[in-house]
Amino acid sequence: MGFQPVLLWTDALLFLLVGVAVLAALYVRGQAPLRDAWRRVGKRPAGMAAATVLLAFIAVGLLDSLHYRPLLPALATTIAAADPEGAPAPVGTDQTASGEGARQDKGEGTPVAQYSTEVLSLLDALLMPLRLQTEKTYSAPFAWRLYQRETMELEDGRQVRDYPRLVHGAAHLQVPEHERSADVAARVLSAVGQAVLWSVLAFLLLVTMVWRGSGLGWAAVAAAVLGGRTVLAWRAALLTLAVLLLIVALCLQLAPLYHVLGTDKVGQDVLYLALKSVRTALVIGTITTLVMMPFAVALGIAAGYLGGWVDDVVQYLYTVLNAIPGVLLIAAAVLMMQVVIDTNPQWFDTAAERSDARLLALCFILGITSWTGLARLLRGETLKLRELEYVQAARAFGVRTPAILRRHILPNVMHIVMIALVMDFSGLVLAEAVLSYVGIGVDPTTISFGTMINMARAELAREPMVWWSLAAAFVFMFVLVLAANLFADVVRDAFDPRRG
Repeated sequence: MGFQPVLLWTDALLFLLVGVAVLAALYVRGQAPLRDAWRRVGKRPAGMAAATVLLAFIAVGLLDSLHYRPLLPALATTIAAADPEGAPAPVGTDQTASGEGARQDKGEGTPVAQYSTEVLSLLDALLMPLRLQTEKTYSAPFAWRLYQRETMELEDGRQVRDYPRLVHGAAHLQVPEHERSADVAARVLSAVGQAVLWSVLAFLLLVTMVWRGSGLGWAAVAAAVLGGRTVLAWRAALLTLAVLLLIVALCLQLAPLYHVLGTDKVGQDVLYLALKSVRTALVIGTITTLVMMPFAVALGIAAGYLGGWVDDVVQYLYTVLNAIPGVLLIAAAVLMMQVVIDTNPQWFDTAAERSDARLLALCFILGITSWTGLARLLRGETLKLRELEYVQAARAFGVRTPAILRRHILPNVMHIVMIALVMDFSGLVLAEAVLSYVGIGVDPTTISFGTMINMARAELAREPMVWWSLAAAFVFMFVLVLAANLFADVVRDAFDPRRG
């Protein structure tokens, strides 16, 4: 086997959330009120467009959550020679093997399996050219030279200060000054053609799926989709998908040959860093809500329904937490967790597991400190619900409190929970960027929007200024947060009963 699967804690939680989402979708299909509410979400063009963008980000995050450790090249060659039929292709890496990865046959003393300590993902494998084609230092987008001068020796022995040519960027061109514009234009036209073909195929597939259950003619369904006369806003989704496919086609055509978003201080491709940051943003935004929801729901409903000393204790808890500056509380918790990680290195076999532990700790800390707002909302709503006639009737008939909470209170506050969680996602993504900027966020080795923005502080002070790292992090984070906010607005309008 050419690789060893690696399951990080955040990987397991992400796929658990995906499984829960699939089960929730199956449950919604059998509940008419919920199905109608989500149909109202799908009727809004903004909701379908935002959902399409969010699904694209989720796909990138899931690809980056399938981790593995590659087989070391020397052993891969040995295995290939011994077993030519089932031999895997060697994976290039210069990492050394870990203690657990180096296993030997006790009988003969020959290595059986030896894996790198470097943990990669399926996204890394797909972006292999971007990951490996590093330069010496900064280079601007689509440049063929470094961004700073160096002393170079000419063939006649003279030394000059000039911009050296990149090792990988525009390396396929003989005279980049004259050939680059025509080459980029030709590849852009090819990408546009690919995107149009993919969009047509997506349109045909969608029309066929809608047509099979509609009872109408195929041409009538196609005209309805193009005219925006379908039950769901498929036209908005298709237009958004066409734009995304165009961006993907442009990256496929240009990224292997040019650094389309430039390189950073150590020569890494900024497009690769931006794509790798997506998973970190999704982990922060989703797992934190998973941690926050039990605290908020349980304490908010208990305070509102039971009242008395329970209400006083819960109010005291979230009042005290709100009185403490959030950044200071998070900083103290993160630093204490970092001390625990540093003093127990034996817990982690690889650097990726160590970084993942700090990321998971940050999610738990953010979740534990951010439940107060939702708990206050649920307390207020529960105070109203417990005075309604059907709740009073259930009490009069002797229904136990847990049954009342489960059957009457919880289902009637779930729209608040859903709206709050969707709206909090974008805030948590921005929180990670701010915390990493001040140095108390994710591990410095973890690629995230926050670490990219943090590195941009020094880059903006350079002369000439390096602007593309900050611009790339800003654009990716802006699109993700904008899509989440638009989707949250549509969900709020669909599920809030006071909005009809």
